[in-house]
Amino acid sequence: MVLEELRDRLNESGYKNWLKAGRCLLILQQRLHPFINNQMRAFHGDLLNQNPLLRRQCGTSCRPRGNKSGALTGLCKVCSEWGKVILRHHRQPDATVNWDNCSPPSWSHDHWELAKAYMPRGQVKVKGADKCDASALLNLINYCDHFRSIDTKLVREVIRYRNELMHSCGLSVSDEWMRRFESSLKNLVRQFNHIPEVGTIEQQIDEMLRVDWSICVSGLDRMDAADLDVLESDSASQWETSADSISQWEAEVLRERLEELLHDAETQDTEQLTRLGDFLQANRDLAELFSAELQAISSLKARE
Repeated sequence: MVLEELRDRLNESGYKNWLKAGRCLLILQQRLHPFINNQMRAFHGDLLNQNPLLRRQCGTSCRPRGNKSGALTGLCKVCSEWGKVILRHHRQPDATVNWDNCSPPSWSHDHWELAKAYMPRGQVKVKGADKCDASALLNLINYCDHFRSIDTKLVREVIRYRNELMHSCGLSVSDEWMRRFESSLKNLVRQFNHIPEVGTIEQQIDEMLRVDWSICVSGLDRMDAADLDVLESDSASQWETSADSISQWEAEVLRERLEELLHDAETQDTEQLTRLGDFLQANRDLAELFSAELQAISSLKARE
C-alpha cells in the first residue's frame, strides 16, 4: 500500500532535505561506533598503565555534586585522581564538564564511563558507543585529546550544522544549507579514510544525498492502458519497498529530536516541543507511531 502521508511529506523539498541530512548523521554515528569504542578502550587502558592508582576500586560509592566547580569535592582518593586525569585530557577543562553523566566508581573498569565525561549532558543511562547519537560522539572527539589526529575545527563545524538541523522549527532546510552541510560533512569524514572500521562512509553519504525521494508521477496519460497497468504495478512495488526504509529512517531522526526535546523540557522553553508535537499529530501515521511521546507532551503542557 502506498503511504500517502509519507509521499506528501517527501514532496516537500525543505522537509526532504531535513530528513536526508538527519539520515546522513545517522550513517555517520553508526559507522563511527566501532572506531570510537575501540579508541576509548585503548585510551582507558593507557591511563591505567600510566597510573597504578587508577586501577584501585572506589570504596565509598562516590557521586559527583553537579557539573560546576567543586563537583568532585569529597570524592575518595581514587575517584579524585580520575577526575584530575579526565581534566588533564580535556581540551577545554575550564568549560562545563558534565560529571553527572558519569558513575565515578566505574571509571576504573568501564571505558565508556570515562568517555561520557567528554559528552553533552543526558548520557547517564547510555552504556556504550552504539547507543550514542552523532552529537555525543562528535563532542567526545572534540573535547578528548586522545583524538589528536582529527581536525577539531571540522568536527565543530558538523556539530554546528547538526544543532541547526535539530533546532529547525519547521523541520525544513534549504538547498543552499544542504550544500554547505554536505561540504562540511564530507570534509570531516575524509579524516577517517584510513580507518578500516569506518570504511566507505563517504560513499554512503553521497548516495543518500543524491537519491531522489520525491514521488512524482507524470506523463501517464500518454501511455496505453496495458502499459499503464504494468507501470503502476511496478512503481507501487518499488515505492512500497523503499517506503519501508524511508519510514524507518524518518522515525529514527524524529525520535532523536523528540528525546532531546523531552529531556530538556524541564529546563528550557517547550515551544519547539509543542511545534513538533503538532507536526506529528497532523500526520496520522506519525501520530500513531509516536503516541506515547505525544502523551508525554500533553502531560507537560497540562502542568504548565
